[in-house]
Amino acid sequence: MPERREPGGAIAGTGMGGAMDLAASEAETLENRPSRPDGAGPSGKPRSLWSDAWHDLRRNPVFIISGLVICFLVVISLWPSLIASGNPLKCDLAKAQEGSQPGHPFGYDGQGCDVYTRTVYGARTSVVVGVCATLGVAILGSVLGGLAGFFGGMWDSVLSRITDIFFAIPVVLGGLVLLSVVTSNSVWPVIGFMVLLGWPQISRIARGSVITVKQNDYVQAARALGSSNSRLLLRHIAPNAVAPVIVVATIALGTYIALEATLSYLGVGLKPPSVSWGIDISAASPYIRNAPHALLWPSGALAITVLAFIMLGDAVRDALDPKLR
Repeated sequence: MPERREPGGAIAGTGMGGAMDLAASEAETLENRPSRPDGAGPSGKPRSLWSDAWHDLRRNPVFIISGLVICFLVVISLWPSLIASGNPLKCDLAKAQEGSQPGHPFGYDGQGCDVYTRTVYGARTSVVVGVCATLGVAILGSVLGGLAGFFGGMWDSVLSRITDIFFAIPVVLGGLVLLSVVTSNSVWPVIGFMVLLGWPQISRIARGSVITVKQNDYVQAARALGSSNSRLLLRHIAPNAVAPVIVVATIALGTYIALEATLSYLGVGLKPPSVSWGIDISAASPYIRNAPHALLWPSGALAITVLAFIMLGDAVRDALDPKLR
């Protein structure tokens, strides 16, 4: 069989045998190529939005630090006795405003209560209020906004005008008016108030996201194949429109924790004998010169908690927004 020399010096046949050798060489070259291109998973398939976001989050130090802080807060909220063996309601007026002592590193407040124990137990109230309010706001706002964005028409117009009305209500002033008539000293009236005034923001985000997603080709193709409205919403639109809602809800969680502390500080949120950082900050304010430690520790715990959730929300936003990559 005649042979010819390639420019690179390789010898290839011009007949069937040469073609088979060339195919084998190409197959070997493909075998030796990296099996995982950029953006692909372990099986070589492209990663989805969620797996790609998790891939980025695991390498983000902001997410790791905020996640560790939040995990610690959740643990002490569920089992505060792990690091605080005292009783947050046990006070001794003889030790009022005293500083740090062995077994009581944060000292005592104006009523003689252990500041360390109350700071640890106060995390439970903040986490419960923040998580429950965020879940309620996210569910209610996503359902109303998603339906308005999907169906449009009169439903969309009515919901838009209702959200405008709620946006015009100052949150703190609304809390002073609504919660001042509540006699129950539990977290549920506070959570209900936050859900009542917080859902319009999530609703507007969900509405815009659904309007954007429902115009995509795969949604139009599913509609042409006869998919029902419920199937379009649950199988095709909701999974691809929920990312902005998750980002906004994660950032808002820290805001709701700060709002609960603000309302408790003003005396319309939780009230004694409940344990809350807002209550402790309010009680320690008159003694800021004589016992600044009683104000410093609950204020610092509140600031760190809010900052951790805001940092987590920023990290999730960066991971879920493809335009930022």
